[in-house]
Amino acid sequence: MSAKFGPAGNSEAFSIKYKTTLQAPGYLEAMGLDHYEYQCGRGVKVSDKIAFALKDKAKEHNVTLSLHAPYFISLSSLEAEKRDNSINYILQSCDAASRMGADRIVIHSGSCAKISREDALELAKDTLTRARKAAVEQGFEHIVFCPETMGKVNQLGNLTEVLELCKLDDTFLPTIDFGHLNAREFGYIKGKAEYEKMLDEVENAIGHDRLKIFHSHFSKIMFTNPGGEKKHLTFDDNQGFGPDYEPLMEIVAKKDLSPIFVCESAGTQDKDALTMKNYYLSVK
Repeated sequence: MSAKFGPAGNSEAFSIKYKTTLQAPGYLEAMGLDHYEYQCGRGVKVSDKIAFALKDKAKEHNVTLSLHAPYFISLSSLEAEKRDNSINYILQSCDAASRMGADRIVIHSGSCAKISREDALELAKDTLTRARKAAVEQGFEHIVFCPETMGKVNQLGNLTEVLELCKLDDTFLPTIDFGHLNAREFGYIKGKAEYEKMLDEVENAIGHDRLKIFHSHFSKIMFTNPGGEKKHLTFDDNQGFGPDYEPLMEIVAKKDLSPIFVCESAGTQDKDALTMKNYYLSVK
């Protein structure tokens, strides 16, 4: 198996030429990409007609699918109602993903601005455990939960915290957003050493089998100190912000890992995903 690459949603170039997401799989295959992350950040509103058609198109064009669950999920909210609502959003995401043939959903963990990180993590663990139980009861055991590392310092979701969430269930995979991790630690990633350390932490926490197939987001992200993430950039217009993808691709190729890399560049996510894939193939 090899790593897969694709965009988060539709790029500016795609949107100029095409009118519907149903055209995305064919467009991506023609580019040389093999994954697509469907965006439900602002809510899960996917009709059966769209879901089933996208499933067929993705299969036709050899494109695998994942789904980004709503941004307003907060596993660690102090309000029980918001945590319960978050479970419902996760279940809605499982349903949409299942209908379109996606097998992974990306989940934001929430904030820890008003409580300690430890207390926030315990709340998140409880919420995610209940969400998983409900998902299995509703027949969505085949959908993989992928909690995401977050970019703002006051958000729950550094790498260690996300790995703690992944320990809750053997099926969970981390969404390692390297741009977020670099932003929340103010430019921490300098090269291979930092990437190696992160991947070693993943393997030590949840084992090699899950390291081999981790989910990932990648983009260059502007950050401020002390806040962290400010905005997503592009590879061409990175304004001096990182991280660099080349050292990571070299490590992934050397270790023979098969993650899914979803590019979240601002408007050029397909082009930049292809840039990463081409470099990965050149060093594999």
